[in-house]
Amino acid sequence: MTDQLLYKIGITLIPGVGDVMGKKLVAYCGGPEAVFREKKKQLEKIPGIGSATVQGVLKQNVLSRAEDEMAFIEKKEIQPLFYLDKAYPKRLQHCADSPMMLYYKGNADLNPQRVIGIVGTRNASEYGRQWCERFVEELQHDNVLIVSGLAYGIDSHAHRASVINRIPTVGVLAHGLDRIYPYTNKGLSEKMLLNGGLLTEFMSGTIPDRENFPRRNRIVAGMVDALIVVESAKKGGALITADIANSYNRDVFAVPGRVGDAFSEGCNYLIRTNRAALLENTINLRYMLGWNTVQQSGAQTKLFRDFSEDEQKILDTFGAEKECGVDDIMLRSSFPASKLAGILLTLEFDGVLTALPGKKYRIA
Repeated sequence: MTDQLLYKIGITLIPGVGDVMGKKLVAYCGGPEAVFREKKKQLEKIPGIGSATVQGVLKQNVLSRAEDEMAFIEKKEIQPLFYLDKAYPKRLQHCADSPMMLYYKGNADLNPQRVIGIVGTRNASEYGRQWCERFVEELQHDNVLIVSGLAYGIDSHAHRASVINRIPTVGVLAHGLDRIYPYTNKGLSEKMLLNGGLLTEFMSGTIPDRENFPRRNRIVAGMVDALIVVESAKKGGALITADIANSYNRDVFAVPGRVGDAFSEGCNYLIRTNRAALLENTINLRYMLGWNTVQQSGAQTKLFRDFSEDEQKILDTFGAEKECGVDDIMLRSSFPASKLAGILLTLEFDGVLTALPGKKYRIA
């Protein structure tokens, strides 16, 4: 445990400081510790900061609670993840309202090549349970991480099927890691730790209050490449997660249900209003996400011409990754959308980049 961790946790405890303001504080001050070392006059210059927030930073009375959490983390062998850490989920990292701090217990890689979210009603029907279990089983050779919310119903079935088929699975919690809710999933959660994990933004002692579940849902939506809604009523957590996923430009899929079934209304509504693509099986998923594309092992991009400065800047945004979303390219290159679209189109025509579903590009 480092002194920096004390300040990283401390920022999340300052009254009136949410994830957006917390990141702004770190950016303006130059680091977590620097936030608590900054002078009052300098803090007051930060756009959007109020006097109450300034006083909260200066009092520093949150650091004792942060020390207690550090002791809990060390005792329970929990991995703290700050939003700037390398191990922090990169897909989530680019969401403006992503948590500043995550607490993770497990061994699954949170940044694999493929991440799928599966969510649905707590009142899963036999049809929904069977579809979910069969779908997950068919993904066992796709090198995918499955994320859900460890709730009753579809979430639990997705996690359980993952465990049975030895697919890494991560449950995102709406409370601290000192408990499991619902308690009936305690045994399942212990099995998930062997090939997966449990993830939360909430500190120990946090109970599963109602307002925590939408916050949990945004983490599920932000962590994935695609979100699948198996069954849902017209109102519920699964539809909230789908709306958030759409706002993050994630691919959203819904499993169609029989007309008139209460817990198919949500899925049918998503499909009917073009908020989700219809999904029948894993064949659909692989096709729409471009997983069927044959890639030659060890292939390298062939450079047929010299690249302009702007083109090279875009190619550099991929780093070691072969695939990158348009939003990430825009963020890393700082190009406006209109300019970026033209350069991407040219690179695609020249065979340098390949367009993929879900507003993504891959280096050819």
